[in-house]
Amino acid sequence: MDVRAAAAELAGLADPERDAYLVALRHPDALRRSHGPAHLTASGLVLDAAGTATLLVLHRKVGLWLQPGGHVDDDDASLAAAGLREAVEETGVADLAVDPVPLRLDRHPAPCGVEEHLDVQFLAITASRTVPVVSEESLDVRWWPVGALPEQRVDLAPLVAAGLARLTR
Repeated sequence: MDVRAAAAELAGLADPERDAYLVALRHPDALRRSHGPAHLTASGLVLDAAGTATLLVLHRKVGLWLQPGGHVDDDDASLAAAGLREAVEETGVADLAVDPVPLRLDRHPAPCGVEEHLDVQFLAITASRTVPVVSEESLDVRWWPVGALPEQRVDLAPLVAAGLARLTR
């Protein structure tokens, strides 16, 4: 995937961080994990079709329950495809459908040696609550009721609320 395609995916998004992401995408290596001080990543908030539960991974490096996500690979066709790939890889749930319109943007400290991740968050829906599989990147993977998210320093409620609003549109 190239930075022009990534910029096109963000162009119509109404988010206060969008302009900062588009500035970052002016650099040809903005999608590479080695690019610093920040680079773009993609993640997928996994919700069941009823909107009653979300699938979260206990991230091995940061010790927090988070939506699955990670670095963009060269062969990802889009940021949405990268978010979907990461969600499938990190949960083992293969029947995910991704909404190609970004759900949210989230800037956060990066555990990979650069200062920040500029995360593009997508909504991924599954028709069934398949039993997840723990990947090497995680300590655990678990379905959480949307009204009983883990209490931790990263508040997932705004992301889940955005996903539920998108799901019910």
